[in-house]
Amino acid sequence: MALGRPTGAAAPTARVVILRALGLGDLLAAVPALRGLARAFPAHERLLAAPATLAPLVALLDGAVERVVDVAELAPLPPDLHEADVAVNLHGRGPQSHRRLLAARPRRILWFAHPEVPQSADGPVWRADEHETVRWCRMLAGFGIHADPAELELRPPSPRLAPWAAGATIIHPGAASPSRRWPPERFAAVARLCADRGRVVITGSRAERPLARAVARAAGLPGECVHAGDTDLAELAAAVAAADRLICGDTGIAHLATAFATPSIRLFGPTPPAWWGPPAGDERHVVLWSGRRGDPHAGHADPGLLEIAVDDVAEALGRLADRRPQVRAAMPA
Repeated sequence: MALGRPTGAAAPTARVVILRALGLGDLLAAVPALRGLARAFPAHERLLAAPATLAPLVALLDGAVERVVDVAELAPLPPDLHEADVAVNLHGRGPQSHRRLLAARPRRILWFAHPEVPQSADGPVWRADEHETVRWCRMLAGFGIHADPAELELRPPSPRLAPWAAGATIIHPGAASPSRRWPPERFAAVARLCADRGRVVITGSRAERPLARAVARAAGLPGECVHAGDTDLAELAAAVAAADRLICGDTGIAHLATAFATPSIRLFGPTPPAWWGPPAGDERHVVLWSGRRGDPHAGHADPGLLEIAVDDVAEALGRLADRRPQVRAAMPA
């Protein structure tokens, strides 16, 4: 005979486990899907399987996710994420990520269909040529869950976390892949232009600190303008929220500009902005792209990215300045 719960024992909490064990930009592109899931499962505990370093940003979602459980990319889910009521694959199309969720034995899985995982046949069809944010909203729609791709905003963190960024131009010269890194001497030339208009700060990871210092030296800027390696994710988010503008490549910090409505100039190389850029029609952001596609994992700067000249960024700065007063006036409080 099966044993039941003791009289008066609390019923187990219904849980939704969401897999998105990727980086900063990946998390921010999935924000609308996370909000949609929160509305669809308001009584469930919503757990995000992702790197623990992303927790400060998840806290700015105001309860859409209740807890981050530290999970590395395509690693097995820890035992406390097993046997969830619902598992959601926001990680990829499978089959590896699908199998990770199947191994955790959830009662139901929301995912894209993959021919190597017959259990996923009820899922929508994956489309390669689709914006990352729209992709996950469409997948949820296939299961009757509404998610609005425009819901990308985050609650701004306290400006006290990054007082050095208030009113500044942030230059972020790094990117995870060499193919998405615009040459540092060009970033330095842009930094000089921006320094003529106001304060400039240069950000990046600890590994990118030598790059940030090289850009500052070439631009004739003081060493104290370099904050690469000095900020955790919460401070970086606060910096972008407080800054006047951001200039960067196709990398995670660009999505913070979208989340906090900070005007930006973004330099795209091998990957089309239609896949990873800001929402179409958002005039807070200027996107520069040659129109050429390439290898996003190449070990050298993408030829299309190199077609973007310093003069192109200077012209974009003018456009951004012309737009900014009207855009800021239209922003919600």
